[in-house]
Amino acid sequence: MKIAVLHQIVSENSSADDLDVLAQVEAVSAALESLGHEPLPVPCGLDLSQISRTLEAMGAELVFNLVESLGGHGRLLHLVPSLLDALKIPYTGACVEALRLTSDKIAAKERMALAGLPTPRWIGPFPAQMPVLTATGFGRQNEESVWIIKSVWEHASLGIDETSLIPGNAQTAAAEAAKRAPLLGGSAFAERFIEGREFNLGLLQEGASVRALPPAEILFDSFEKNRPRIVDYKAKWDQASFEYRHTPRCFDFEGKDAALLAELKCLALRCWEVFGLKGYARVDFRVDSNNRPWILEINANPCISPDAGFAAALARAGISFEQAVERIVSAAIYPPDPGSAFGTFGAECREPSDATRFDSIVLETEPLPEDVGRVERLVESTDFFYPPEIEVAGELVQERLEKGEQSGYHFLFARCGDRLAGYGAYGPIPCTVSSFDLYWIAVSPDFQNQGLGRFLMARIEEKIQQTGGTRIYAETSSRPQYAATRAFYLRCGYRIESVMTDFYAPGDGRITFCKAMQDVNFQG
Repeated sequence: MKIAVLHQIVSENSSADDLDVLAQVEAVSAALESLGHEPLPVPCGLDLSQISRTLEAMGAELVFNLVESLGGHGRLLHLVPSLLDALKIPYTGACVEALRLTSDKIAAKERMALAGLPTPRWIGPFPAQMPVLTATGFGRQNEESVWIIKSVWEHASLGIDETSLIPGNAQTAAAEAAKRAPLLGGSAFAERFIEGREFNLGLLQEGASVRALPPAEILFDSFEKNRPRIVDYKAKWDQASFEYRHTPRCFDFEGKDAALLAELKCLALRCWEVFGLKGYARVDFRVDSNNRPWILEINANPCISPDAGFAAALARAGISFEQAVERIVSAAIYPPDPGSAFGTFGAECREPSDATRFDSIVLETEPLPEDVGRVERLVESTDFFYPPEIEVAGELVQERLEKGEQSGYHFLFARCGDRLAGYGAYGPIPCTVSSFDLYWIAVSPDFQNQGLGRFLMARIEEKIQQTGGTRIYAETSSRPQYAATRAFYLRCGYRIESVMTDFYAPGDGRITFCKAMQDVNFQG
C-alpha cells in the first residue's frame, strides 16, 4: 500500500520541537517499509491545493498523519484531516473534530468538565473566544492560588518556564495571561497549578477495543525547593539543561500506587470515549497531595519518535514499534462499526454485568433479621470503613426491618447460599421530586474482581428508574484509600458533581458523584 507520511515543513532553523517530527517520519517510514508498505514522506505547508495535487499524483491510498502545525501555527493542524476527509483519503489517528477539540485546550477542558472528568480550574482564554458552556472550571475572582500560564493552541510546552507559575488571585492570573498571550501563539489562559506528581498514559487501539499502555511518572530528580516541579519547554527539548537531565520517566511503582494507577487508566479510557479518539493517544495528569488525579491535556496524535514517552510505554508493554504502527494503520483502514459498543470505557475497563456470570447468586430486596450482623461483617471485611460507619450500615438494615418502606431505605442483597456476597442500600432524597441517594454498595472480598459490584449497581439503577427516579447521587472520600472506589464510580458512568475539601476531617474531603437516568443502559 502506498502510504503518504504527512508532516509539517521544517527547516534547519526550526525549533527543536518542530525538528522532532523528522525523527517520527524516519521511524514511521521504516516501520511501514518493514510491514510491506511503500512510505512516501510528504512535507506540507499552508497551500492545501498543493498537498491535494501531491497526494493525487503519487496515488496515496492512506495518509499517516504526523502534522503538528501548519505555517508554524498549532491552531491550524486540523486543516490537514479536513482536507483528507474532503478528498476521501483515510488517515491515521484522530478525526478532524477530535483534533480540533483537543488542540483548543479551553474547549477540551470545557468538554471534560461537562463529562465529569477532573481537570484543574481555569481562567480565560485571553483574548476571549466562544461563549462559555459551563462555569464549573472557572477560578473564583478572589481565590488565592498558584496559577500556570499556558498557550491555548500550542503544544510541546511552548512558552512554559519557571516564570509561568503565578501566585495570587484570579484577577492577577488573568492579567498575566492576557499579557503573555501574544508570545503564546496569540491566545493564553491561566490554570490552577496542581502541586504534586506528574503522569502520562498512552492508549493504543487494538481492533475494536483500546489498550491502556503502562503509565509513566515523570520524576523531578534533585529539584531544589524553589525550582518549579513542571515539565517545561527545557525539560522536553533542551538536552543541555538541568530540567531535561533531571526529569526521567519511571514505570516502576510501589503497591500503594495500585489504586491510583487503576484510576488513571480508567480516566484515560473515559477520555478516549468522550473525545472520540482513534488509533493512538496520550493523556497527561497531575496528582495532588490527596492522591487525586487531574487531567491536564489530551494529546490526540501524540509524538511517537523513538525517544518519546509513547514509544517507551510501548516497549514497557512488550509491543514493538512496528506492531504499534501496524495497529494504528489498521485502525485507519478498518474503522469500528459506529453501531458497536466500541469506546465505552475501553475493553479493559468494562466490568461484565451479564447475569449468567452469577448463576449461584440470588438477589433479594427484603432484609432478614440476621442481615444486620451480616452487613456489618461484610462492610468490616472490606477494611474501608471506621467502626462508627460499620455500625451505621447495620442500623439502616435494622430500621428497614422495623419500619419497612416507611424507613426510606431500600436494599438489594446478593446471596450465595447462606452467605452475603454483596449488597447495596439506596433511597429517595427527602424534599426532591425524583433524586436518589446511593448509601452503600459493598462486595465481600471473596467475591471481588468478578464484576459483582457492577452487576449490583446496574440492578439498583434499574430499580430506581422503575420507580421514577431520574438522578442518583453517591458520596465517597477523597482519601487515597478510596481511589479504587472513585474509579469504580467513573467506570459505572458516574460524574463528579462536587468536591468539598476537609469535609470529613482535615485532608479528607467529600466527593459527590451523580448519574442521570438518561445515561443508563440496561442492555449489558
